[in-house]
Amino acid sequence: MIGARRRIGSSGSDNSWPGFVDALSSLLLVIIFLLSMFVLAQFFLGQALSGREQALAVLRSQVAELGSLLQLEKQANKSLRDSVAQLSASLTAANSDRDALSAELGELRTALQASDARLKELTEASSGFEATAKDLAEKYKVSEEALANERVISERAQAEVTRLQNNITALREQLARLEAALDASDERDKRNQAVIVDLGRRLNRALASKVEELAGYRSEFFGRLKEVLSNRSEIRIEGDRFVFASELLFSSASADLGPEGRAELRKFAETLLTISSEIPAELEWVLRIDGHTDKNPISTSRFRNNWELSSARAISVVEFLISVGVPAERLAATGFGEFQPIDPADNIFAYSRNRRIEMRLTQR
Repeated sequence: MIGARRRIGSSGSDNSWPGFVDALSSLLLVIIFLLSMFVLAQFFLGQALSGREQALAVLRSQVAELGSLLQLEKQANKSLRDSVAQLSASLTAANSDRDALSAELGELRTALQASDARLKELTEASSGFEATAKDLAEKYKVSEEALANERVISERAQAEVTRLQNNITALREQLARLEAALDASDERDKRNQAVIVDLGRRLNRALASKVEELAGYRSEFFGRLKEVLSNRSEIRIEGDRFVFASELLFSSASADLGPEGRAELRKFAETLLTISSEIPAELEWVLRIDGHTDKNPISTSRFRNNWELSSARAISVVEFLISVGVPAERLAATGFGEFQPIDPADNIFAYSRNRRIEMRLTQR
């Protein structure tokens, strides 16, 4: 079309109109393109605005929630203020209670000082009782030395002494519990001291009575055994014990009882059982068997030294006495080796005397 116009125009002298048409066409195309772009832009802008409105709605919802939370925080803040007011009131009351307790503590401290002074007085009184107890212990020591001179110290006497000491201890505890009452007057203190002295005398008399009773049975025991065994020179009485020569009971370096020794020990056991049936049950007597050797060293496959030999011999005697009826709880075996000689000389006669089995009647 444009070409036709050009051809038409070429026949005339004026060529401006075709150029204007071409420019107008080009302008129209540009405007259409711009309109298309504007429509597209409006479409995308509408989409963007729609998304923003949704986001704005979400933000408004969040703002509403934040408003609600703020309201709750305000209510919580008010509750906290009320709690602080209550705590302040409680603190004021607690301060008042503290002041009252401080005053009470002062009174208690005053009472504690008074108690300390009282305790000091009781301690001084306790010292007096300790001196009394010490005097009783010294009296008991004198009695014990007298018994030692007669070589009749026994396990029974030691047990009796232990019981006396326990009684004295119990008495001290009783006196300690009564100190508060005893301190009321000096006259009551004197009366209690008199009671303590009287108790000590009664305890000493009871101990002496038990010892004398056992001594009587021991004397009868030794007298009868002396009659039974008087025809044997290998058996002798020395002080408070019977002494059997080892040669009578055992072979050299042996702890096995021989026939002759068994026969003599059987006689001994019969007399012991006869006497023991007459001894009261409350006198807990014990027959102690002591094994002794000479100082010649020994080393065999059975015995490594004299300790083992002396102990084994004492145990053999105990086992034989048990087999013939002597109660096991009335027997005790001890080995002394060569360390308790009765003859310190260095010859065969001394060695023979030192090799022995000793038996003594004691108390537990």
